[in-house]
Amino acid sequence: MDLRDKRIVVAIGGGIAAFKAVEVVRELQRRGATVRVAMTASATRFVGPITLTGLTGTPAVVDLWDPRYAGEVHVELGAWADAVLVAPATMNLLGRAAAGLADDVVLATVACARGPVIFAPAMHTRMWTHPATTHNVERLRAVGAAFVGPVEGPLASGEIGMGRLAEPARIVDAVEAALRPGATDLEGVRLLVSAGPTHEDLDPVRFLGNRSSGKMGFALAERAAARGALVTLVSGPVALTPPAGVTRIEVRSALQMREAIASRADEQDAVVMAAAVADYRPSERAEHKRKKAGEVQLTLVRNPDILLELGERRARLGAHRPVLVGFALETQDLLDNARAKLERKKVDLIVANEAAVGFAGDTNRASLVDAAGATALPAMSKHALADRILDRVRERLGVEAPPERA
Repeated sequence: MDLRDKRIVVAIGGGIAAFKAVEVVRELQRRGATVRVAMTASATRFVGPITLTGLTGTPAVVDLWDPRYAGEVHVELGAWADAVLVAPATMNLLGRAAAGLADDVVLATVACARGPVIFAPAMHTRMWTHPATTHNVERLRAVGAAFVGPVEGPLASGEIGMGRLAEPARIVDAVEAALRPGATDLEGVRLLVSAGPTHEDLDPVRFLGNRSSGKMGFALAERAAARGALVTLVSGPVALTPPAGVTRIEVRSALQMREAIASRADEQDAVVMAAAVADYRPSERAEHKRKKAGEVQLTLVRNPDILLELGERRARLGAHRPVLVGFALETQDLLDNARAKLERKKVDLIVANEAAVGFAGDTNRASLVDAAGATALPAMSKHALADRILDRVRERLGVEAPPERA
């Protein structure tokens, strides 16, 4: 989905990340949206209204009593917009929104929004983790607000921590997701997602592993939770923050991942195996660090094929649940290998992508392969791809797709 014919109000809060709202506006426009801007008075200290006026072709609104509007500006903006995006959303702004205040043009527009409201928080780590912020975010989620970010990274203070504004492309992905038909179409669906690599220890220091970042699995978990699913995320060692509202189970090895998944699979409506599980592990793990000693020969043994075991068990039981989705990461013969994996592992869908494309980046290019054939998808963000995969899961579960948003 793109944002052609969509009308978005970008409501800018007064934080240092306000300057990034310019990039967000540009990305919304690049995807076809028409944008208007509302700003708090504090936001104007960080980025000038004239800049946003020049970008959008419509004067940025700062004042509830803006004389250019014959009626109530916040009512008009709220009715005009298909979605309202608040970026950045500061601790103060989130608290006032959660309390139901509408004393400036940003909050009054949020209160009058006829479509979804998406908050992109940005603040210092201690402010983000403050119990009051946690409480306010929960209150806003409870009334239907969506959130994107924050993320971990360099802060304005020079520290590294959670609280950095999400990247503009990811924020706009969240706007697209909020506007897609059936924003909560997976309500109550029990979904298990595996993510990241597994590490197979050689000794207390070294291990065999792979380059999986876990980003695809985490994107699946985040989007599934946002669409209403009850998500369990079984993750190997990654440097990622788990999405809000997701139950995370941390594992290290393939055997640990197998145990975590097998013990929960029967409770799930669907299992999506996005993890890059190591095919082999050392036959023995040294008790102490191995010393340099010239050439070393390692004996490896096969790890269990978790997805194959799930598919075979489901076939033996003659069951249709859980829906099973696997990934095929290949360097050659992508579709042939994906079709073979689909049949061999007795699963419903294989997401096939090339190793050169899908590793550590935030985008991916994949084909969705099922019994009916292969659908090649263009390059897109991993969050957008996650939604395409979840659409297939929804169809397989027989959940009716909601009507298009008016």
